[in-house]
Amino acid sequence: MSNHEQASGVAALHPADSHDRIRVQGAREHNLKNVSVDLPKRRLTVFTGVSGSGKSSLVFATIAAESQRLINETYSAFVQGFMPSQSRPDVDVLEGLTTAIIVDQERMGANPRSTVGTATDVNAMLRIVFSRLGSPRIGSPNAFSFNVASISGAGAVTLEKGGKTIKERRSFEILGGMCPECEGRGTVSDFALDELYDAEKSLSDGALKVPGFSMDGWYGRIFAVMLPMDKAIRDFTADELETLLHKEPTKVKADGVNVTYEGLIPRIQKSMLSKDKEAMQSHIRAFVDRAIVFTACPGCDGTRLNETARSSKIEGVSIADACAMQISDLAEWVRGIEDPGLAPLIAKLLDTLDSFVQIGLGYLSLDRPTGTLSGGESQRTKMIRHLGSSITDATYVFDEPSIGLHPHDIQRMNQLLLKLRDKGNTVLVVEHKPEMIAIGDHVVDLGPRAGANGGEICFEGTVEDLRASDTLTGKHLDDRAQLKSSTRAATGTIEVRGAQQHNLKNVDVDIPLGVLCVITGVAGSGKSSLIHGNVSGREEVVAVDQGAIKGSRRSNPATYTGLLDPVRTAFAKANGVKPALFSANSEGACPECKGAGIIFTDLGMMATMESPCEVCEGKRFAAEVLEYKLGGKNIAEVLDLSMADARDFFAAAESKVPKAVKILSGLVDVGLGYLTLGQPLSTLSGGERQRLKLAIHMLDDAEVYVLDEPTTGLHLADVEQLLGLLDRLVDAGKSVIVIEHHQAVMAHADWIIDIGPGAGQQGGAVVFEGTPQDLVASKSTITGEHLAEYVGAAKVPA
Repeated sequence: MSNHEQASGVAALHPADSHDRIRVQGAREHNLKNVSVDLPKRRLTVFTGVSGSGKSSLVFATIAAESQRLINETYSAFVQGFMPSQSRPDVDVLEGLTTAIIVDQERMGANPRSTVGTATDVNAMLRIVFSRLGSPRIGSPNAFSFNVASISGAGAVTLEKGGKTIKERRSFEILGGMCPECEGRGTVSDFALDELYDAEKSLSDGALKVPGFSMDGWYGRIFAVMLPMDKAIRDFTADELETLLHKEPTKVKADGVNVTYEGLIPRIQKSMLSKDKEAMQSHIRAFVDRAIVFTACPGCDGTRLNETARSSKIEGVSIADACAMQISDLAEWVRGIEDPGLAPLIAKLLDTLDSFVQIGLGYLSLDRPTGTLSGGESQRTKMIRHLGSSITDATYVFDEPSIGLHPHDIQRMNQLLLKLRDKGNTVLVVEHKPEMIAIGDHVVDLGPRAGANGGEICFEGTVEDLRASDTLTGKHLDDRAQLKSSTRAATGTIEVRGAQQHNLKNVDVDIPLGVLCVITGVAGSGKSSLIHGNVSGREEVVAVDQGAIKGSRRSNPATYTGLLDPVRTAFAKANGVKPALFSANSEGACPECKGAGIIFTDLGMMATMESPCEVCEGKRFAAEVLEYKLGGKNIAEVLDLSMADARDFFAAAESKVPKAVKILSGLVDVGLGYLTLGQPLSTLSGGERQRLKLAIHMLDDAEVYVLDEPTTGLHLADVEQLLGLLDRLVDAGKSVIVIEHHQAVMAHADWIIDIGPGAGQQGGAVVFEGTPQDLVASKSTITGEHLAEYVGAAKVPA
């Protein structure tokens, strides 16, 4: 047994034990090149490689996808009809699969009724505790649920009495905890009327600013029945304004047709505010942000619960008070509850709350809406569900669990991953951080590069053997950035005074301009609250946050970046035709597949089959469109070019498109030169999407850039390229503020502002501001200790 195996507490695995392996043979999903690999079960395997090398294609799109598809096939055809259809991954053989549990970076849904407590079942356990021990006793657990309304009424009941069947009318009451004023949402909305209409204009002149309310079609005919169309809204009577804004649905006849008129505000509430904000189209979301202001409900003070639910208390604490506590404090309060009848439930509740603390989320509260969690917080919150599970011999799949974690927190995450493995589960982790790669029992390195230049197994074996290998990951595994010999001087400051967002404690700080300033601190310390709450909204600032890019089969880097607009114009000008012909979503689309490039065949109860369109051969465009050329290439051939090749193509005299060159130069600068222009956004990895977003914002004419963890998804070899990009921005006279945990970025900074000392209530203060050299020398904070260890200046105390 090797030292590595002894240290990790696992036994050597004999190659002949095939039942102890997941066998993959001939995987070809996305860029995978006929990959074959055997993965040891009940071990922790780390998948490494540059962003876009094929890690996610192998782990998520092949292994996890097939496991989930096979599980779905065990359900009846009736049940499968309600499930999303899944086609079999492009792979020859997959053997030894077990149930796959995916814990990915996707943010949890922004459903206004979903909170940290409801998403992890902690609220359900708390409701039982309060229904049993709360005083006064008010009823079942539902009486403490903000998603259950109180209902009373009467109904007929059929009974047998004395051999006769009779009907009796009985009253009933369902006691729920929902606040009737905000319907359990905790907030009420108010409307900025100047964002709904221009009072100086009439309806006929286009006074309404609400998306979709054009007076040219049916809306105009319906409104004309109820309101004066040629009168400026400022001259409306009180009744007319009431009709415009608040009229409840009313049946009317417009041009002889029965239709329904409804006021703007109830219409917006039904069509827009009832939807998940993240699922809205961008222009709808922008309108909602402008026109609707959400404030805490005055009826429940934002707790979502009615007065009855808030009146029942345990030792002076209501369930609303408990849900508002920091989870680490709530755990201590629950520890003080003693009741023999509830002992098993309280033990389970405590175990879950302690898991939050262990995983570095003790600073959250149960009433925190899930839509406000970062990708890293969402992933760790999902992980809570599985830590206490009794399931064994499952396959847990993690997508870069180090995201959003300070080096101090990564150690705790490692312990939890090993705990899952030691319960007899197979743990598959896609990761870039050396600290997390180090705990792997087995490592699979994909590459050698990204996109078309990746998709191969470059190495598999132990971490020690990876370190000694000649792969890109092996060469960079022990990379350590050095502190800069000199730092830039600030040219000015952004003053922040009295910052109190979330856990910030009246913070005063001067953020230097003209330099690379890095904001550090443990997860939950208040970094994002300080910067996004006080800096990002300023006029001269462009902020690149961690918000996901919504990708579909029809969107790609060329459409997302706006690159395709000048390209279509250039094609149209060169050929004397309309630009719309060069859009696969418009007039240029293949008539057979409507520009999708794929034909979807519905097989009823079986999975929908996808096959390349035989007419356009997957090129998406009509045959006549492909006859038109620019610089010797048609539009489909251009979309197949890599970013780097396309930059050279559009710089050439015969195909010169300066706007395209500018956009493509930014994409190449952030390390996306290998992507093709037409690659669907839905196939991009998390790191690729983040950098695509970054490249777009780099084109903005801003003075100050705020970047939120730009190293997300970056391979060790790519971090140096990112640092070079940040340097070029600063050297061009820009100011760059980076919220970051990566020590290489900290070491490269001109100025560091460290927030802490801990998370949640234990954070929210500036604990250090100065140069990286001073932080390392003083080792006065947790960040300073870890940065000192990273640059080799000192060891972190045990």
